[in-house]
Amino acid sequence: GKFSKSRGVGVFGDMAKDTGIPADIWRFYLLYLRPEGQDSAFSWSDLLLKNNSELLNNLGNFINRAGMFVCKFFGGTVPTMVLSPDDKRLLARVTLELHQYHQLLEKVRWVPESPGLEQG
Repeated sequence: GKFSKSRGVGVFGDMAKDTGIPADIWRFYLLYLRPEGQDSAFSWSDLLLKNNSELLNNLGNFINRAGMFVCKFFGGTVPTMVLSPDDKRLLARVTLELHQYHQLLEKVRWVPESPGLEQG
């Protein structure tokens, strides 16, 4: 059913902590699931599926490929990086975008329920 703190329906911070699931996995899943304009639908099976398929398989595959690339082409050592002016401009642009992204995330922070009010 729909989460409701006042009715005790849902998985809340203390309950999430008691599961033993690391906080970073909860963060990943909640950000992955976070809707733009409607309520989220949580299920334990979906948490497991997203953790295994999206986080572990995709991220693990990326890390494995990157490690194999470094071993194959660079003798297992990441070479020292020398940034060109174009690289520096790109990094400045990415930094600006990340700053704007963080500002937008701050604007949508969850606000605890007030007594007598239901959060949608």
